[in-house]
Formats: sequence, structure tokens, C-alpha cells
Amino acid sequence: MKTFAMRFMCKILIVGALAVIPAVARAQISIGININVAPPALPVYVQPPCPQPNYMWTPGYWAWDGEGDYYWVPGTWVAAPQPGFLWTPGYWGYGDGGVYVFNQGYWGTQVGFYGGVNYGFGYGGGGFAGGEWRGGSFAYNTAAVSVNTTVIRTTYVNTTIVNNTTVVNNTHTSFNGGPNGVTAKPTPQQEAFAHQTHIPATAAQQQHEQVAKQDKSNFASANHGVPAHAAVARPATSIAELQHNAVASKAAPGAKPYVAHQAGAEKPATRPAEPTQPVNKSAAPPQTTKTPPAAHAQPAGKPAAEKPAAAPKAATKPAPKPAAPEQAAKPAPKPAPAAHTKEPPPEHHPSEKPQY
Repeated sequence: MKTFAMRFMCKILIVGALAVIPAVARAQISIGININVAPPALPVYVQPPCPQPNYMWTPGYWAWDGEGDYYWVPGTWVAAPQPGFLWTPGYWGYGDGGVYVFNQGYWGTQVGFYGGVNYGFGYGGGGFAGGEWRGGSFAYNTAAVSVNTTVIRTTYVNTTIVNNTTVVNNTHTSFNGGPNGVTAKPTPQQEAFAHQTHIPATAAQQQHEQVAKQDKSNFASANHGVPAHAAVARPATSIAELQHNAVASKAAPGAKPYVAHQAGAEKPATRPAEPTQPVNKSAAPPQTTKTPPAAHAQPAGKPAAEKPAAAPKAATKPAPKPAAPEQAAKPAPKPAPAAHTKEPPPEHHPSEKPQY
């Protein structure tokens, strides 16, 4: 019985695992962000040459730091997880409720929908024109990507596919849908492919993204949408390596400059409360400052009624003053000191006489 129970439990665990794995692998992973400000435009930069065979280009993109700012993840060449796999870039989409949602990139046998965003270098907005797998080796289309031909021999030129897959995006918009976003929609083929088995970003890609997050110069609030470290030949393993090997970028000709303070668009919710509070606070100070005058003003009004009463009090004070004349009789004794003035100086004169 114990053996049967153990086998039964093992079967349940195996079936559960098989049911979960495909669901995770095929799921369209997206990260919802409660922000209502669009990511900056894509910068313009030069693609570093591919350093070695079978490396795939992963375009640079704007990521969210989870606190209130976008930061640039430099484009880089990455080893494919296995021969035959291509990279579908992640992209920002305008979701329900007026928030932006980031759809994570993934590896698969085909390039799926990436929002119609023109990342360049083979990712013109629809499909992929950077090359193709030929057996166990990847052939690079030098009409779209840059390779080191002294190291990589499998190359070809195809300008037609580049023209057919390029979406005109003069403003270098980095998101799909919403105000001023790219209006592209997935094709039936891309929708079908989205439900196939995919592989998430490799460990090298994930580390590269974390290094980019540590480089404060990559944040939009610091670079205003024009990162100084736009792309590297290989995934960065440290900030020093990233800053030493990266190529710089420049703003797209038709792109509007990114205003850093817009990244705090969530704060207006609190800011409206702040203005009202400051108004109250400003009102309070006037009361404190005006209180003294107001206190004088109010007492002034109140003294109006009080002053009549105060006036009689003053009148009572003058009353004792007239009484003072009555007490002038007391000055009579004061003349007595005057009597002291009677101090007969003449009587002292005799004393003077002895001086003679």
C-alpha cells in the first residue's frame, strides 16, 4: 500500500509539473507599471560590430526602475541559447486604464510581435532582417547589421527584406498604442507564434540589465533621453566595463527632448493635495502674521466698547487728582518744613559773627 501511495503521489507531482512548465514557457510575460508617462524616444547610436559567430543582436531599450524613472539598457550582442533561436525584443504598450505595460522579450524559432517599434539593425518594426540560420551557423545580413568580417565569414546582403520590414518612425517612438504611439498590430502569424514555447532572457542578458540599472548616467532624469552608454559589443558584467566599452548616443532628429520631471507624473496625485495644504499653510501664516494686527484690530473694535468703560476709569483717576488738592491740606504740613525753612538763617548769622 505504501508503494502504491508513493507511486500515486509521484504521478501527481509529474503531471502537475508538466502542466505548469508549458504554461510558463508559452505565457506572454508582461509587467504592468502604474505610470501614466510614456518612455523616452529611442536614441540614435552606432551598432558595435558583432564580436564572434552565432551572436545575436539585442536592441537597447528603456526599462523602468520601479521607483519613478526610466533607465537605458544598452544594446548588445548575445550568444543565442541554442542554434536556430532568434530574439524578439521587448516593447512598451499602452494598456487599459491609461498605464504603460512592458512586454518582455524572448527567444524562439521565429521573431514575434514587438509592437511595431523600429529599433533598427534588423528590427525595423516588423519581423527581422538581420540574418538567418543556415544549419548550425548564423549568416548575417550586412545590409542591416555590422559584423567583424575578419572573424565572421558567413555574411550576405539583402536590401529588399530591410525595406519590406521597416516601419517609418521619424520620431523614434519607443512604445505601441496610446497618444503618439506606434499603431502597428500583430499579424495572425505573430499571434499564433506568441502562443508557442519561448525561452526568456539568458543569464548574461539579465546581468547586463542589472549593470545598466546601477549606472546612474543611464537614467532618463540624468541624460534627458540621450544616454552616454548606448551600446556595447558584449553584455556588460560591471559598470566600469560598460562605461569603458560603450558607444555614446545622440537625440533623434524628430524626437522631442525628454523632460525629466514628467517621470513623476504619478506624484501629481499627491501634489494636488500639497498645493491645497500649502494654501492652508499659507493661510495659516497670514493668520499668525495677521493675528497680531488682527488682534490689534479686534481689540481695537472691542476697545471701542471697552474704551468708554476705560474712559470712566481714566475719569476716576483724574478724580483722585482733584482729591489731591483736598489733600493739599497735607502740603500745609509741608510748609511746616517750610517752617524748617524758617530755620532762622538769621539765627545762624550770629554764629557768623563769631567768625569775625
